[in-house]
Amino acid sequence: MNNAQTLKIDPGPRSGSGDPRPDLRGQRLDAPPSALPLMRAEDLSLVYDSGRTRALDRVSFELKAREFVAITGPSGCGKTSLLNLIGALDAPTHGRLFLGAERYPDLGSAAAFRRRHFGYIFQSFHLMPTLTALENVLVATADPGAGESGSALRERARALLAHLGLLGHEKRRPAQMSGGERQRLAIARALINRPAVLLADEPTGSLDTANALQVLDLIETIRLRDGLTVVLVTHDHQVSRRADRVLRMRDGKIFW
Repeated sequence: MNNAQTLKIDPGPRSGSGDPRPDLRGQRLDAPPSALPLMRAEDLSLVYDSGRTRALDRVSFELKAREFVAITGPSGCGKTSLLNLIGALDAPTHGRLFLGAERYPDLGSAAAFRRRHFGYIFQSFHLMPTLTALENVLVATADPGAGESGSALRERARALLAHLGLLGHEKRRPAQMSGGERQRLAIARALINRPAVLLADEPTGSLDTANALQVLDLIETIRLRDGLTVVLVTHDHQVSRRADRVLRMRDGKIFW
């Protein structure tokens, strides 16, 4: 079965549904990426080891709504460091980040901000081995401000699993699933909070060619149908060529 063709995810409305969060996703799914920035980075630097290691060096760029952006470059050039700043998993030593008109909060208070706006897909999946597939999806929903009942969240989690080809896998644990199934489970977890931005760090790096292509097709289908912005880190030229735009990095800088 080609899951990219059968995927039918309905993210549902945020406005008027009891969810007070602003909807930063694209509204017209048939439209090209918006000309207005969804996210803006200004003069970002990231320094470790008391200034001896500079992971990022005065990086500035914008992301548009519904855009698919690939970040490429050699190992150690700052790709994952930049992705972590975009997703509020780390804070810059210098510079500012904005999502829409909202400035990123301090790292200590960023957990709710991350859950509201970002979904994450990792190369090594980062699934909880003792939890079932359904529980792994739901573990990302701990947001007391979302205003949704547990039953509504479970229903949406089951729907995501079904639409991602994991119907009947709800009670399985990650060790009982293939690599491709675990990555699709990680995608379901990334989507459960209806993010505006989907962040993927080498999402196909641990997969064989067939499963890698399937995951890329799923990500692209989700982006087009749900109006998401996708930022994907990759070493693979065959992956980056599918993006609307490529940010090429070297030595902590973006080269246009």
